[in-house]
Amino acid sequence: MSEPAGALMTAVDSAFDGLRDACASYAPKLQTEEIGIITSLSTGMATISGLPNLGNEELVRFSGDRLGMAFNVDEDEVGLILLCEYQDLHVGDEVRRTGRVMDIGVGTTLLGRVIDALGRPIDGKPPVITEHRLPVERPAPAIMDRAAVSVPLQTGLKVVDAMIPIGRGQRELILGDRQTGKTAIAIDTILNQRGQNVICVYCAIGQRASSVAKVVANLQEKGAMEYTVVIVAEGNDAPGLVYVTPYAATSIAEYFMEQGRDVLIVYDDLTQHAQAYRELSLLLRRPPGREAYPGDIFYIHSRMLERSTHLIKELGGGSLTALPIIETDAQDISAYIPTNLISITDGQVYLSPTLFELGVLPAVDVAQSVSRVGSQAQKPAYRAVAKDLKLAYSQFEELETFAKFGTHLDEATRKTIDHGQRIRACLKQPESKPVPVAEQIVVLIALQAGLFDQVPLDKVPDGEVALQKALSTLPKDIATRLLSEDKLSDGDHKAIIDLATAALFSLQPKKDAGPPPKGGA
Repeated sequence: MSEPAGALMTAVDSAFDGLRDACASYAPKLQTEEIGIITSLSTGMATISGLPNLGNEELVRFSGDRLGMAFNVDEDEVGLILLCEYQDLHVGDEVRRTGRVMDIGVGTTLLGRVIDALGRPIDGKPPVITEHRLPVERPAPAIMDRAAVSVPLQTGLKVVDAMIPIGRGQRELILGDRQTGKTAIAIDTILNQRGQNVICVYCAIGQRASSVAKVVANLQEKGAMEYTVVIVAEGNDAPGLVYVTPYAATSIAEYFMEQGRDVLIVYDDLTQHAQAYRELSLLLRRPPGREAYPGDIFYIHSRMLERSTHLIKELGGGSLTALPIIETDAQDISAYIPTNLISITDGQVYLSPTLFELGVLPAVDVAQSVSRVGSQAQKPAYRAVAKDLKLAYSQFEELETFAKFGTHLDEATRKTIDHGQRIRACLKQPESKPVPVAEQIVVLIALQAGLFDQVPLDKVPDGEVALQKALSTLPKDIATRLLSEDKLSDGDHKAIIDLATAALFSLQPKKDAGPPPKGGA
């Protein structure tokens, strides 16, 4: 036998010896696996049997890699909410445990993407690759881990920043009837975070696909998608997917907050979320309560919104600001879900359909809106000029109501109404055009000083444009103090008034206009 052939035989013998040794040492091990079967199916839910150790909120897997989540864990059967379409499943199909609760991938790779609650992309781009995963249900931070809300979150809307200020870490409810501009306020707030080092998460719950596409297109056009994550549950999605979507969005936002970042999350809207939960609860035979909602309807929103906070410095100092949206019916803010949310949040912005029809946009009803953080979330320069604005505006609205009856008005009352009309005109603002803080302060100082009272009502927008142009000539040290934590001095205040007087002089009626002020630029 040749030498190569002998080496080959030796190798074969060695391989057979190794195989015999492996067979001799092999000890079979039995692995148990729980396999259940579907016993009943309906829209959005299923009942299964055969998984005795299944835990609450544990994920289960159907054939075809479809998922469900344990919702009702009884002794003999388990009620599941489906995270897929029920038409793809049949009674008698096998169900297997996954051994984990529902989670979602988180990370910076999500910025600029549009995904669903399972992390699947719906923007036509490749799948999102993330390094970390977080459960969608997480406990809220402890009280001792929270810091006071003191840093403003500027919305760019004069009526909100001046009279209903929002702080980083606050929960401010936006509510109003259908088609009154609720989403527009939230989107304008996201647009205003450009360059403010704030991550934004927009959560669309049960919205039409066309509405979501419009929002995404607007964010892309304005360059806001680079710091925004959009998570969507469309109106035709399974109710279970609609239910878990805001929790998944909150976990994404919490990841950035725990990195020390400031985050803004918009829930649009929680009315659809509550209705999806009611649908699932009734299908699973849970006892109905008021308006057929289950008894824990308050808890599903409170445990989610309590996760929004401002963390202490030892935990990074990040913040999560929540803007939940609720749709009211016929201006009834005392309905079940609105009152629940009002009691959970730190204030509300109420949008009036009457103001919307009159063209007062944004249609914020100042009398029914409130911020429980208040002036603590305003810079000192802003706080000084805005402190009396809400009172003056409320007095004007009350007098305006009496004036409609043709009552004879004295001179002081007429001046109050004229001044209030200028306040309303200055607070009007077109959609998708947020106003910077410095510009807002200058307009409010001019308004407080009565400079707009000399300008015809129809020329107030021109006056704001004139002030915006004149702002570039303001000394840099004063412009810096407008945005700092320092108060404006009397000299700063006088310089701004002189600047505004000169800017608005050309808009005054010629017969009333005197010589231009010497202090003007």
